[in-house]
Amino acid sequence: MSRIAYVNGRYLRHAEAAIHIEDRGYQFADGVYEVCGVRGGLLMDERLHLERLERSLGELRIALPVPLTALRFILREVIRRNRLWDGMVYFQITRGVAPRDHPFPPASVRPALTVTAKRLNMARVAAAVEKGVAVITMPDIRWARRDIKSVALLPNILAKQQAREAGAYEAWLVDDAGYITEGSSTNAWIVDREGRLVTRPAGPEILNGVTRKVLLAAARQEGIEVVERAFTPQEAKSAREAFISASSAILIPVTAIDGQSIGNGAPGSLSMRLREAYMKVCELS
Repeated sequence: MSRIAYVNGRYLRHAEAAIHIEDRGYQFADGVYEVCGVRGGLLMDERLHLERLERSLGELRIALPVPLTALRFILREVIRRNRLWDGMVYFQITRGVAPRDHPFPPASVRPALTVTAKRLNMARVAAAVEKGVAVITMPDIRWARRDIKSVALLPNILAKQQAREAGAYEAWLVDDAGYITEGSSTNAWIVDREGRLVTRPAGPEILNGVTRKVLLAAARQEGIEVVERAFTPQEAKSAREAFISASSAILIPVTAIDGQSIGNGAPGSLSMRLREAYMKVCELS
């Protein structure tokens, strides 16, 4: 079956879906996006994703191209037309199509909306969860507003590629003060020597991941002590456990950082407990 995409009011075969060459997302990375997990044909934490989408748009002064009720329908229609059971829906909004010029175009230019869907290889995700993954650390060279889920991801791409070339799954980015911010496409977590769950607090230095929010709620519901503070690579390497979180895979244990084993080199018990607890708090709709 052919994949189906939504582009500015039309459902098209994925292979034929296209945008104008002067779309500002293509010219300037002038846009935002969201990735919402799909499990059993249902959207995961849709409400939180749409709340963050509205916030990102507000920070960039981009209007919603359609009402939220219409966007919710479009997301479900893309899922339906792709017969998606387990996977993800990607939706992107840019400032629209206008002659290339740095200032905002006239208010009459309508923002552009595209939506695509993709299946996930759940066996591959399960294998990563079971065995754990390796990460490397490297300097964080991204812009200062990482809390906006912008499509401007070139530094993230370079970091992810460096991780792949090093045989690692992810890169943890380190700020000028020597503290880990987050991964190139994930949030970063450790379990410290006292058994507390530690992750960097929300702010402009990191993207406040939706899965991050839900995991924090799940941890507190489970009675796990949570500390939101920055931590260094050195502390992470001496932690009991470490893991990454993202909408695509929820939680994947980290078993090595820069080639050094974490804990006993296997996924930690608190990490696995928290991954199970996530589904008790996650909203499916």
